[in-house]
Amino acid sequence: MTLVVNRIGPGASIQDFGRPGWIGRGLSVGGALDPVALREGAAVLGHEPGAAALEMIGMGGGFTAEAPVLVAVTGAGMSCAVDGAPAASYAGHGLEPGQTLEVGPARVGVAGYLHLGGGIAGEPVMGSRAAHLRAGIGRPVGAGDRIEAAGGGRPGRALAAPDRFAGGEARVIETMQSGMWSAAERARFSETVFRKHARSDRMAARIDPEGEGFALEGGLSVVSEIALPGDIQITGDGTPFVLLPECQTTGGYPRIGAVIPADLPLVAQAPAGAELRFRWVSLEEALEAERARSEELRALPSRTSPLVLDPAGAGNLLAHNLVGGVVSADDDGEE
Repeated sequence: MTLVVNRIGPGASIQDFGRPGWIGRGLSVGGALDPVALREGAAVLGHEPGAAALEMIGMGGGFTAEAPVLVAVTGAGMSCAVDGAPAASYAGHGLEPGQTLEVGPARVGVAGYLHLGGGIAGEPVMGSRAAHLRAGIGRPVGAGDRIEAAGGGRPGRALAAPDRFAGGEARVIETMQSGMWSAAERARFSETVFRKHARSDRMAARIDPEGEGFALEGGLSVVSEIALPGDIQITGDGTPFVLLPECQTTGGYPRIGAVIPADLPLVAQAPAGAELRFRWVSLEEALEAERARSEELRALPSRTSPLVLDPAGAGNLLAHNLVGGVVSADDDGEE
């Protein structure tokens, strides 16, 4: 169950939920920029949420099946086509040997995910199949590579594509360093409109404020301490950066606050120029938001529905369940 990569954009890599628990050894968690998209793909194809997928940054790619394989694309808005015929994203499709899958560039959002039935196979390194390029674990996926599916799953299911790839409001909590800023400066942070800068990657997202940067009395140098994804660091010129999965594990820039995990994918998926705002919440509100998000993610499989196809435009009818609830022609309808 193999896909051959015919073409792929730069920065594509295999990702899963990363490697929690290694920060004491100097390795950040890494993993997908948008772990919600991983869970959505798993719900569509019916495999475990932690299975690895191909993360495509900004650009899609072209692939050819060497054996029967199930595929789905989630995350950033990317068009899909099987043998040139449009195919729905957020839906499971079966490819037969020789068939091609084309994934277009992101129309909205940043990171799209190509899922294979059962997840992408491979030998785990330190408990994960995720590439962590800054740490020298794994490598980018390139043209000519072969991606193996672990096997399993089912085609013909779909989710409604979510609307969470154009920026918006993220909730933040105070951290140990938040008190270094005045109450007025923290209030101004929540009142400011920010724009996602093109200078953003898997390590951090730069967010440019409309207006002045954020100053700290006594300067911006602090003793280096642990850094985590979601932390909002302020550099020497007053520009905030939101740390992302491949962030450093320690850092000397002060942090005005931290984006809660439930909203970090919103920041990661916001395209360059997208508007972002930040709202302070209490620790109790943040914990409640995490609980609600966990319930939503657990419910994803129950929210899938049969993929509705137009048979005239479906090139591979045998890969889909076109009818349901069919009864035998010999059945008289009585129990």
